[in-house]
Amino acid sequence: MKEILFRLYLTAMKTVGLFVKIKPRVAILNEAGRSGSNGYLFYKWLKENHPEIEARMIEPWPSSHLPLKTWRYLASCQWLLATHQPFKMKRKQILIEFWHGVPLKRMGTMAHNTKYADNHRNQVLWQKDVDAVTSSSDLYETLMSSCMGIASTKYRKVGFPRLDFLKKPAISKAELLTDLFGVTSGKVGIYMPTFRYELEDQAVLSQIENGNFLTMPDFNLTELEKALAENDEYLVVKLHPYEMRLLAKQTVNSQRIAFINQDYLDQKDLDLYEILGNFDFLMTDFSSIYFDYLTLDRPIIFISNYQTQYQKTRGFLMAYEQVTPGEKVHTQAELCQALRFETDYRASRQRLRELTMQVEDSCPRVYQLMRQLCEKNIH
Repeated sequence: MKEILFRLYLTAMKTVGLFVKIKPRVAILNEAGRSGSNGYLFYKWLKENHPEIEARMIEPWPSSHLPLKTWRYLASCQWLLATHQPFKMKRKQILIEFWHGVPLKRMGTMAHNTKYADNHRNQVLWQKDVDAVTSSSDLYETLMSSCMGIASTKYRKVGFPRLDFLKKPAISKAELLTDLFGVTSGKVGIYMPTFRYELEDQAVLSQIENGNFLTMPDFNLTELEKALAENDEYLVVKLHPYEMRLLAKQTVNSQRIAFINQDYLDQKDLDLYEILGNFDFLMTDFSSIYFDYLTLDRPIIFISNYQTQYQKTRGFLMAYEQVTPGEKVHTQAELCQALRFETDYRASRQRLRELTMQVEDSCPRVYQLMRQLCEKNIH
């Protein structure tokens, strides 16, 4: 019922927008928060490099609590840039879809846990409303089209804006270490798992709620800290906000492990990708962040103890073992061994990077795409 009412609300707002004239303005429809948002980071680039263009971030998006003046602004924009679902208020507006990463897990029609009616409705929206989909490679286009039914003519190889920020962190590694650990040197990694709620397994969530943020059967905070200390390493943990709320019931005291949430990023007016380049290694499970991290050519550890369960619940688009260039661990004991980084995966990382990331310097390319689509509309 809520979904139907919200659609009716959007229809009403579109009607209001019919009487608003389109101007050379930009609206970023940001549904990604500040944890790797192509929209937010392109907005920052646009404001710095093209201040002559009026641009606004619309967040949270989508929302029924936006003021009427925001909807009027949306209706007046020549360009709409979205991070998730397509949305237009007028046919003559230009909609560019950033999406939010190279997919590893199945989505849309390819997923095991979605409905045909929802997938069909989304495919119609992508075909009808989207003018261009930013792309990083031929493989990315193949994966996205298999899931979302996107026509090949929609893609433009301009890359992903957030990758422009990886190699030039907004704050130094020393500042990051000082903020989180009170030290200025040492190796530091980040652990970013995917959203484990979708496993629909209460036992997994209960582990997080009890402080086991790794969701491993042999989790032992003291032993993990010991392994980190032996390698002069620190670990930053960035969980999904829902999981952070579960973990908030526990107090995790550690000199080697720190948690960051949206508040830390908001206080510094940063997106996660503006600090991601400071990390010496990445730990994840099935999050697509590792495709982006390949740009830095640094070690990755894959926590794979729920691989079979994810394969059954949602499924993978590619053979997991063949597209994960790093140690695969199922227990904390294996993780502590992997933290020594004794095996070199550089060749595997290079091969996968060549398949998934064929474009650099994305932000200027996106800006040129905006101009090209605008000229096409005029003619």
